[in-house]
This record gives sequence, structure tokens and C-alpha cells, in this order.
Amino acid sequence: MTGPRPNFAFASDNTAGLCPEALSALTTANGDRVPSYGDDRHTVRTKKLFAELFETDCDVFLVLNGTAANALALSSICQRHHSILCHALAHIETDECAAPEFFTGGSKLLPIDSPDAKLRPTDLEPALHRGHGVHFPKLRALSLTQSTELGTIYTPAELHALTDWAHLHNLAVHLDGARFANAAAALHERGGHSPADLTWRAGIDVLCFGGTKNGLLATEAVVFFNRDLAREFDYRVKQTGQLASKMRFAAAQWNAILSDGAWLRHASHANHQAQKLSAALAALGCTLVAPTEANGVFVEFAPATVVALAARGWQFYKFVGEHGYRLMCSWDTSDTDITAFLTDARAAVGQGL
Repeated sequence: MTGPRPNFAFASDNTAGLCPEALSALTTANGDRVPSYGDDRHTVRTKKLFAELFETDCDVFLVLNGTAANALALSSICQRHHSILCHALAHIETDECAAPEFFTGGSKLLPIDSPDAKLRPTDLEPALHRGHGVHFPKLRALSLTQSTELGTIYTPAELHALTDWAHLHNLAVHLDGARFANAAAALHERGGHSPADLTWRAGIDVLCFGGTKNGLLATEAVVFFNRDLAREFDYRVKQTGQLASKMRFAAAQWNAILSDGAWLRHASHANHQAQKLSAALAALGCTLVAPTEANGVFVEFAPATVVALAARGWQFYKFVGEHGYRLMCSWDTSDTDITAFLTDARAAVGQGL
């Protein structure tokens, strides 16, 4: 006998399919012939929509995945003798197979641990005193993640404090926004903050805006607010195999979700579903590892609980500490998904006591 069919509903927001707007846009873009490599009307419109979204002129480049977006953005800031400050849980440190070091030619990542996966100027200050002179890589960049790897969110005030500190010390600020949409949705509902408030107005120099985790196929946007850093970035994109010949298919997806606010609606839905799941697990007596502020729920499960849930087909990742696990909601997480998981979780938690 085989066990239950694996269920990946909460394993990652990557496991969801394409959002309907993106899927429709791909079909529509397939209807005619247009110039290659971004010289098409779809890509022109994408750049205009990003400028409108962020209320400023910016340079926008579409690449195929988040690792390339982050690594290439950092390569536009850093040379091989530089170093990059980041959180110890940052994706560039834990999950990108040294791509930032490779694309920069050897820039050293300097991971710093701090609570809730959020950095503060006081956490960063000791890094200024590491090494001595030319014997240690020169600090050049601060990389932040929004929302963080523990699903927490930097407020505009927190971002300002960090970017002010960075710029005071001549560091450029990179924002890994694989889940920027989720942070933007949460902060818009919390305080009416706009995408501009969370980026260039807060001192961010370059944003890697995630499309994949918001329902798009193979497209991320690198958005330069400090346009000096974008100099010859198109050559970096081409050299690293990230220039899509049929760029219109990437651009059309962005146009579909940016033009009517679907990007924010989908992110808001994922956030709200995470809140439901988080509250219900807390009511079961489960301990939350971090506050649920975006679309991730980080919770402690006893080993027996994990075994019992796995036996029922649920797939999810161990993420932090000895018993900390991650459950991700996405644009298509349904109430049915949550009800089914909680039904099994109630029984599993009882077995894990």
C-alpha cells in the first residue's frame, strides 16, 4: 500500500501555480510577433508601470530568477575586494550557492545574527571594526531582506535607520524583495505606506522585486533607484545568460499584475491566510518562532507531530532551531487547504504531546 499523496500546499509559495493574470498574459503575448531581447512594446510598458508604481524614474531589468537578481544587483555595487553585510539567515548567505561571491568576483559576505531575522544599526556597528586596513575586505554594501527569512517586516522607520547608517559609512543598500509584495501589502494595510515609502524614500538603492513567489513564471525585476549603479547593467544581464530573447513573455506577466493591482491583492490574500493559520496553530498550543507579519508561519512542532503530519502527506521544511518549521501561504492558498491542515494538525499535536 502507498501512503497519502504528498501535499505541498504549505511547503513553499513556489509550489503554487501561475496566477490567472499571468497565465492569461502569456497566452495574449503569444498572439503576435514582436522584436526580441526587450525591444518590444510589452517591455516598454513594464518599465513605465514600474516608474508609476514607485513614483519615480528608475532603471528596470527583468531576469529569470531570484538568485541571479540578487547576485547581479550586488555585482553592480561591489568589486572583488569588497564585503557585504547581511543577516545570518539571508537567502544570499544560506541558499544561493555562493552566487553573490561568484558574480562579484569574490566579495565576502559578512553574516550577522540578530532576533527575528531583522538587522538594526547597533547589530551592524561592530562590523566597522573588523579587520585592519587592506588586510580585510572593504565594506561596500548592506543587503536587507523584505519580508525577512522569518516572515517579519521592516517598517519604513526601521529601513530609514538602516539606510542612514549605511550611507553614512558609504555603503550602498540592496533589498532582496523575493517577498516584497507581501511586505508592501502588510504595510499598506497597517499604515497606508506606498511602495515608494518602502524603497527609495527609505534610502534603498536597488530592489530585487520578486515575481515568482507572487504567481509569475520565471521573471524577477531588478529596480535601480540609484541609477548610477545601473551603469552597464544590461551587459551584466547578457553576460550571465539572464537576457531572455522572448522578453515579452516576462514583461506581459508584470504588466498584467501591475496594471490593476493584482500583485498587491495576491500578496494580501497570502498574508491573510497566514494569519488564519498562525492564529489557529497558536490556539492549538503551538509556539510561534516569530510573529506572523507576512505570508510565512514559523512554528515549533514536536518530532512526533512532524512524523504524524508527514504520514498524512503534508510537506514542509524544518527552518530554524531544533524544532522550528516553516509553513508558507501563497496567492492560491484556500480556506480548504487551511481547514485540512488544521484537522490533521489537531490530531498530530495530540500525538506529539
